[in-house]
Amino acid sequence: MADSSLQSLRDNSLVLGSNNKILVANRGEIPIRIFRSAHELSMQTVAIYSHEDRLSMHRLKADEAYVIGKRGQFSPVQAYLQIDEIISIAKEHGVNMIHPGYGFLSENSEFARKVEEAGMIWIGPSHTVIDAVGDKVSARNLAIANNVPVVPGTPGPIETTAEAEAFVAEYGYPVIIKAAFGGGGRGMRVVREGDDIADAFNRATSEAKTSFGNGTCFIERFLDRPKHIEVQLLADGYGNCVHLFERDCSVQRRHQKVVEIAPAKTLPQSVRDAILTDAVKLASSANYKNAGTAEFLVDNQNRHYFIEINPRIQVEHTITEEITGVDIVAAQIQIAAGASLEQLGLLQDKITTRGFAIQCRITTEDPSKNFQPDTGKIEVYRSSGGNGVRLDGGNGFAGAIISPHYDSMLVKCSTSGSTYEITRRKMIRALVEFRIRGVKTNIPFLLALLTHPTFMAGDCWTTFIDDTPSLFEMVTSQNRAQKLLAYLADLCVNGSSIKGQVGVPKITKEADIPVIHDINGWECDYSEPPTEGWRSYLLEEGPEAFARQIRAFDGTLIMDTTWRDAHQSLLATRVRTIDLANIAPATAHALKYAFALECWGGATFDVSMRFLHEDPWDRLRKLRKLVPNIPFQMLLRGANGVAYSSLPDNAIDHFVKQAKDAGVDIFRVFDALNDLEQLRVGVEAVRKAGGVIEATVCYSGDMLKRGKKYNLAYYLEMVDKIVEMGTHFLGIKDMAGTLKPSAATLLISSIRKKYPSLPIHVHTHDSAGTGVSSMVACAKAGADVVDCALNSLSGLTSQPSMSAFIAAVDGEIDVAIHERNARELDSYWAEMRLLYSCFEADLKGPDPEVYQHEIPGGQLTNLIFQAQQVGLGEKWLETKRAYEEANMLCGDIVKVTPTSKVVGDLAQFMVSNKLTSEDVNRLASELDFPDSVLDFFEGLMGTPYGGFPEPLRTNIISGKRRKLTKRPGLELKPFDLPAIREELSSRFNKITECDVASYNMYPKVYEAFRKIKEKYGDLSVLPTRFFLAAPKLNEEIAVEIEKGKTLIIKVMAVGDLSLSTGTREVYFELNGEMRKVTVEDKTAAIETITRPKADAHNPNEVGAPMAGVVIEVRVHPGTEVKKGDPVCVLSAMKMEMVISASVAGKVGEVPVKENDSVDAGDLICKIVK
Repeated sequence: MADSSLQSLRDNSLVLGSNNKILVANRGEIPIRIFRSAHELSMQTVAIYSHEDRLSMHRLKADEAYVIGKRGQFSPVQAYLQIDEIISIAKEHGVNMIHPGYGFLSENSEFARKVEEAGMIWIGPSHTVIDAVGDKVSARNLAIANNVPVVPGTPGPIETTAEAEAFVAEYGYPVIIKAAFGGGGRGMRVVREGDDIADAFNRATSEAKTSFGNGTCFIERFLDRPKHIEVQLLADGYGNCVHLFERDCSVQRRHQKVVEIAPAKTLPQSVRDAILTDAVKLASSANYKNAGTAEFLVDNQNRHYFIEINPRIQVEHTITEEITGVDIVAAQIQIAAGASLEQLGLLQDKITTRGFAIQCRITTEDPSKNFQPDTGKIEVYRSSGGNGVRLDGGNGFAGAIISPHYDSMLVKCSTSGSTYEITRRKMIRALVEFRIRGVKTNIPFLLALLTHPTFMAGDCWTTFIDDTPSLFEMVTSQNRAQKLLAYLADLCVNGSSIKGQVGVPKITKEADIPVIHDINGWECDYSEPPTEGWRSYLLEEGPEAFARQIRAFDGTLIMDTTWRDAHQSLLATRVRTIDLANIAPATAHALKYAFALECWGGATFDVSMRFLHEDPWDRLRKLRKLVPNIPFQMLLRGANGVAYSSLPDNAIDHFVKQAKDAGVDIFRVFDALNDLEQLRVGVEAVRKAGGVIEATVCYSGDMLKRGKKYNLAYYLEMVDKIVEMGTHFLGIKDMAGTLKPSAATLLISSIRKKYPSLPIHVHTHDSAGTGVSSMVACAKAGADVVDCALNSLSGLTSQPSMSAFIAAVDGEIDVAIHERNARELDSYWAEMRLLYSCFEADLKGPDPEVYQHEIPGGQLTNLIFQAQQVGLGEKWLETKRAYEEANMLCGDIVKVTPTSKVVGDLAQFMVSNKLTSEDVNRLASELDFPDSVLDFFEGLMGTPYGGFPEPLRTNIISGKRRKLTKRPGLELKPFDLPAIREELSSRFNKITECDVASYNMYPKVYEAFRKIKEKYGDLSVLPTRFFLAAPKLNEEIAVEIEKGKTLIIKVMAVGDLSLSTGTREVYFELNGEMRKVTVEDKTAAIETITRPKADAHNPNEVGAPMAGVVIEVRVHPGTEVKKGDPVCVLSAMKMEMVISASVAGKVGEVPVKENDSVDAGDLICKIVK
C-alpha cells in the first residue's frame, strides 16, 4: 500500500514525462546522491551492484536493484566496468536514462555510445565530446587551438619509456606521467631527477589500465607547489554554457583530492576571471553538453595553465551546490532530457556565490601508516549534523563491512558559512562529532590539516601534505566507550582474568563515603581539600627543616599504610586506583595531621600494570591532586628502584626524579640485603631529586635469639654507617613482624641514646599478633613515627590497627590523629574488604610461627597465591618449612623484596621437586633453579651480610652465570634514555618520561600493559565490582570516563556460541544506543591435552621442574646443545626459570610451544646423544 501510494505521488508530479526511470552505473556514495535528486524529480531509480556489494547502502536506497553477473563471474571492480551487462540490465527493466556517476565508466566514450545506440539517454556529454575532451591529450590540443595556456607536455600519448626519456631530455625534471583517461589520482606518477622513469611509466600505465580499462598515458612538466583550481561547468544542448565559479582543490595526496574549498580563498580576481573565461571558452569550443569540470594549475606567479576537462560530475560538486544553490545533478538529468539552461533559470548573470563551503572526504585510511586502507566491520557509526553541515554518505553505517576492493571513502562532509573562517570552524566541529569505530579513519589527520596555519590562511598547494610532516602529529580518537565494552563483553563471556582471583566480590553496591567530623564535631566539606598538614611545612621549609620539626613534635606520629602495604599484605596488592581516589577527599580531612600516607612504590608499581592494567603514575598524580596536604611516602628498593634486581645508576636517578615531580615526598630507601653500597644509590638519587630521605635498616628475625647474626651490635653498626651516609630520617623496616616488644624497646632506645636528634620511623607487620605492643614499645622508647593501618585492613600480615595503637597510648603519647576520625574512615575500608574478598588469603589469625619461618607479611599472601597457581596449594605447611630451609641455604639472609622472593621461589622449587636442603647441596650443579635464585647467587642483588655460602654458590651458577664481586650497577652500562624514549615513541602513543621510567623497571610488563590499554582503554575508570565480575543483564552501570562525561551501560544479552568461529555476540545499550561486541569464547576452544611426562630417571628427557606457562622455546628438533644450554623458559606467576639441557647432544622431540601450559614433570624435549 505504501509503495503504491508513493508511486501515485510520483505520477502526479512528473517533471520529465516518460523519461522517468534512471539507472546509476556506479556504487557507494554517488548513486545515493543521484537517487535523491532523481526522486525529487519524481523518477524511479535503479541500482546495480556486484556480489561483494550486496550489503551496500546504495542498493537499498534505490527503488530497484540488480546484481551484475553471477557470483564469481567478475572481480569486484570489473563488475562495474561491464558495459554490455549493465546495458542489458537497463533494457530488461525499462530504464530510460543512465547516469555514470564518477570513476568506473564515467569517461568511457564507448559506454556512452552504446547507451545512446540502445535507445536510452546518456546523462553526460556525448561520446564524441568525451573523445574530444575526456582524453587529456585531445583536451590539451583543444586548449592550444583556443590560445589557452598549457603546461609543456607531449603532443600526444606516449607508447614507450624511450619517449618519456626523450621528453625529459628536452624539458628537464620534474615531470608527471598521467593517465589520458580517468582521474582521481590514479595512473599518475611524479618523476624527479634520480628517480626511475621507466618504473614510473610502467606503474602509471598499469594502474590506468586497471582503473579505467585504458592504459594510455602522456607526460608533461610538473610544476612545484602550484594551486589546483577547477571550474564547474554546465552546458545545454543548444550551445549555451555557464560556469558555477571555481573550487580550490589544492589539498591532495597522491594526486587524490582530500579537502576542497569553494570559492578559492586567495585567488586574485584577475586570475579568477581569466580562468573562468578560459573554462567557458573551451567548453563552448568543444560543443560541450551537460556537467563537466575544467581544471587548471596556478603557479607562484599566479600564471594559470589548463590541464584537463573532466566530462562528468565531480566528487566535490557538493560545495559548489552549497555556495550557488544550484542542484547540479538535477540540472544534469534535466539537460539530458532536453531542457535548456534558460528553462532551468541558469543564466550566467543570475548565478552568484554566497559565502564559502569546504568538503572533507572521510575515508577508512590510517594516516599514521601512510594512509593504508583499513578494512573490517564498522561497529559504531554516529554522524555529524546541524546548521551548515551536509553529509553525502555511502557505506557509512553500523554493521557495514568495509572491503579492500573499492575506494575507501565513507562519507563526504561539507560545511558552509558566510566566511571562510566560520566554515572552517564548522567543519572542525562536524568532524569532532563523528564517532566511527571498528575501522581506522582519516578524521584525526583532517583535524590536524584544518588547524594548520597554512590551511587557515588558504595558502595550500598540491604537495602541501607531502611537504608538511607536522600534519601527521595527530590527536587520535581514544575510542574509550567501545574499548570498555570490549572488556565487559569478555568478562561476560569468559569471566575475570585477573590473576589470584577466586570467586566474585561479596558486595554488590558502591561503597558509601563516610562523613568525617572535625574537632568541633562539624561535618567536613569535601568540596575543597584542607590546607592543614605536614606537607605545607615540608614544601615551604625543605627536607632538613621538616625532619627537625618532626623530631621536635612532642609525641609519636602515625603513617597510614592502608593505601599500599596493608592491601599488599592482605589482598595481594589488588586495590585499584578508583577505590583509593573515592576515599581520598575524606582521608585528606580525617588524617590531615598524619606523618604521611604510604601509597606508592614497591609491589604496587608492577602489580598496577601487571594485574590491574593501570598506570601507576596516573594513580600517583590523581591521589596527589586529591590529597595535597599530607606527605606521600613510597618504597624504593635502593639500586633496584622498584624492580627486582639492580639497574644502571642513571635509571634510578631518572625514576626518582619522575616520582618526586609526580608527587612523592618521602622515599623509604632500603636494600634487601642491607648492602650499604646498594642503599647509597637510592639515597643519592633522592638527594639529587630534592626528596626526603628515609634510609632504612631491614630488620630480620629475632635479634634477641642467641646466636642470631643480626643482633643489636649489627643494627647499631648499620645505623652508624647510615648516619655517616646522610639521611633525613632513619627507617627500621621489620618485614616479617618479628620485632618483639622487648627487642623494640632495646633497639629504639639504643639508637635514641646514641643519636638524640635523629628522627626514627618504625615499620612492622602484625603477623605474630604483637604488632600493637611492639609499636607502643617503639613510641615509648623514642620513635618519632610508627606505621599503622586502618582497622579493617590491619592485623595478620598487615600493619597493626591504627585505632588499637591510638587507644594503647591514649593519655600518654600524642599521635595527632583523633581515634573517631580513624573509625569513621574505616567504615569505607570495611566495605572494601568485602569488595576485594576474592583476593583474601583466608588467614584465620596471628601466626607466631613467623619467628621461625620469618616470611615477610607482604610476601605471605602472595606466596600462598603462587603456591596455588603452581599446584602447591595443598602443600602450604610443607612450603613454610621449606622456606626456613631455603633461607639457610641462601646464608640466613635479610628477607625483603626481592630477596624474600628468592627464598620463596627456592622453597616452592624444593617442594615441587621433593628436594631437601641436603639434596640441593648435593645436586646443585645439576638442577635448573629459578631465575631469581640464579640472580641472587650471581650477585645481582648485592652481597649478603657474611658473604655467599660456598661451595653452594659455585655449584649453582657454574657454567650458567658469572660471580659478581662488586656492586652490580658498576658493571651495568648506563641506559640511553633518549634512545629508549625514541624507541617507545615509535611503538606507542604519547610517551612521557614516566613511561620511560616504567619501561626501565619492567620492560615486558610495561609492553604487556600498553597492549592491554590499547585493547581495552583506561580500565581504571571502571567500578571495581564490574572490573572483577560481569554485570547482570539489564543492570545499569555508570562509568565516568572524565569529568562531566559519564557512560551509561547496560548488558542486554549474550548470544549463542558460533560453532564456526568460536565467538559470541554480547549486546549492550550504551547511552541509550545499541552496541554489539564480538568476543572469543575461550572455554569453547579448550581441548583436553594429555602431555607426555619426562622420565625422571632418564637424563636425556628434559622435564618441567614445576607447573607454569612456556614463554619461550629456544631449541627445535636437530639443535645441537651442550649440557647446561637453555632449551626453554618457563613462567609461573612472577617467577621465571630457564630450563637447561641435562646432557649434551642433538635435540629430538620438542612437544611444547610458546604459551603452552605445562605441569611439573611434563616433557619439554628429548636429547639424543
